[in-house]
Amino acid sequence: MGTPRFHGDIRRLPLVSLGQGDYRRDIHPEDIDMNHAATDGFDVRVLVREPAETYHAKAKDNLSSHALSEFRRCPLLYRKKQLGLIPTKDSNAFLVGRAAHVLILEGRERYESEFAVGGPINPKTGLPFGSATKAFIEWATQRGRPTIADGDAAIVEEMAASVKAHAAAQALLQEGVAEGVARACYGGHACQARLDWINPRAGIVDLKTCDRLDSFEFDARAFDYPHQLAFYRSVIEAACGEELPVHIVAVEKREPFRTGVWRVAPALLDAARRANEAAMEALSHCRETGEWPTGFESVRTLDRM
Repeated sequence: MGTPRFHGDIRRLPLVSLGQGDYRRDIHPEDIDMNHAATDGFDVRVLVREPAETYHAKAKDNLSSHALSEFRRCPLLYRKKQLGLIPTKDSNAFLVGRAAHVLILEGRERYESEFAVGGPINPKTGLPFGSATKAFIEWATQRGRPTIADGDAAIVEEMAASVKAHAAAQALLQEGVAEGVARACYGGHACQARLDWINPRAGIVDLKTCDRLDSFEFDARAFDYPHQLAFYRSVIEAACGEELPVHIVAVEKREPFRTGVWRVAPALLDAARRANEAAMEALSHCRETGEWPTGFESVRTLDRM
């Protein structure tokens, strides 16, 4: 097969072609929903760049989407975590997801500087020790930074390659700012949001890892993603007066490592925003009264099989 020849303006080459023969359709950037209601150019100077440790340290003075989600589910749980009565511990799945975010959004140089990859080899088998073994834990402790076993690192690489190969995902991630922080007074509270990615024209882009894309829309509701993204949108709006469109890039963390892109409907974000603001009002009441309910104070009726 010879080298393909392009005629005319190369900028008109499609992102992707769907179908074959008479049913073929070329998809250009302007045809994708991500450009619907896109901004004329968001001023990224609204965002602050700071280490994750700094951001988390300021959580005691600023409400985040994660903390608000915990309050909605159980005010008492929120309060106990706020007081430091419930220790938090990152799981290995969280570490792998974090590593994928860094590689996909911040690049290989940042990824290799932030994480140690590999591990000691078992001399009896010639294979790496498992991440839960004493030998691996001792090796990881000596590295002085988060460590990822070879198997998990391979998963991270597969996810990064999948996102890179997805035309719509790359159109969203081709320009923008990773891990930018916005702070503003919203709903009567000092709030903060650390956003995976902001594209100056396409708006907020959130990267998610998942088991299967087929069930991602169900998982999005179960994990309160609409509420999280509505919070981000509202904090940005409070900070600069712009209401941005919102997209999700989701990638599977197992074979076949598929990537999908969703535009989050404004109506869904509006509904989630109302729920967030009702919860923020309830949070103000709890702080005023010092009463932190569980949400199960009244008698309920069990009426489903």
